[in-house]
Amino acid sequence: MTTLAISVMAFVAIGGVAWVFIYPLLSGERTAAKRIKSVAAKEQPTRAVRQRANEADKRRKQLQTTLSDLEAKQKAANKPPLRQRLLQAGLKWTPRTYYLICGGMALLGMLVGLIIQAPIYVTLLMGFVFGLGFPAWLLKFLKARRQRKFLDEFATAVDVIVRGIKAGLPVNDCFRVIAKESQEPVKSEFRRIIETQALGLTLAECVTKMYERMPLPEANFFSIVITIQQQSGGNLAEALSNLSNVLRGRKKMKAKIRAVSQEAKASAAIIGALPLVVMLLVYITSPDYISLLWTERVGHMMLAGSALWMTLGVLVMRKMINFEI
Repeated sequence: MTTLAISVMAFVAIGGVAWVFIYPLLSGERTAAKRIKSVAAKEQPTRAVRQRANEADKRRKQLQTTLSDLEAKQKAANKPPLRQRLLQAGLKWTPRTYYLICGGMALLGMLVGLIIQAPIYVTLLMGFVFGLGFPAWLLKFLKARRQRKFLDEFATAVDVIVRGIKAGLPVNDCFRVIAKESQEPVKSEFRRIIETQALGLTLAECVTKMYERMPLPEANFFSIVITIQQQSGGNLAEALSNLSNVLRGRKKMKAKIRAVSQEAKASAAIIGALPLVVMLLVYITSPDYISLLWTERVGHMMLAGSALWMTLGVLVMRKMINFEI
């Protein structure tokens, strides 16, 4: 009996050991466990990839929203009010001052017409040109001159920001350096950024307002870079370094286009001035011959028609030789 009991117990022990170690191999449980682990290991990076993809989608949507807002502001800046145009020209006038100057110039033009005893319609035309045309042309001329000065210095200012960031300076300190050391109008524009930021506005809002005062593609590029970096992060020094290269490339292209188009502009200036020069020479040599143009009514009509056609011709030539990039 003792031997039988020991045999049974040994058989049960051997069977238990076999059940523990051999049965999982025969039943496939261990294989199933390995498969579950491998699937879980594959699923974990898939979840990480999905999470990164979702973050990328959110970032892309945020960038699209930012760019849409900037494009809307750019379209609004294409038709600025009078006060904004005065700021873009660098003038500290109020709209009331501008209208008073327009009225004074209109009176001056009509006074000149009365002094030379011109017909009433010519006097009114001179008042219209002096009152509306000349101030608008002056505003446009001052705006264009200020923008040229800004572009000449803007790429250097961006380089200052890049070198300052690489040296470890904050962006605001780089702006302060530009506001102290740069030339006008870059100096005043960056000073306004610092002043508006001190009032509680974000840096992105401040550079966007700079584009409103200086409606140039270069200023718009700068505001886009700063806005995207503030909202999405990234290497600002590298982005601004690329922007600086783009600005200098655009400047070189403009200079090349200006040099190539100088011949056409000189030819257009000669063609436009030729009738006036011939008229002056004829008046010097034979004043009685040409004086019929301003003493007779038919001469007045011929002068008006000639001035109209000459103006149209000059505008067409200007449109043909004016290149913008």
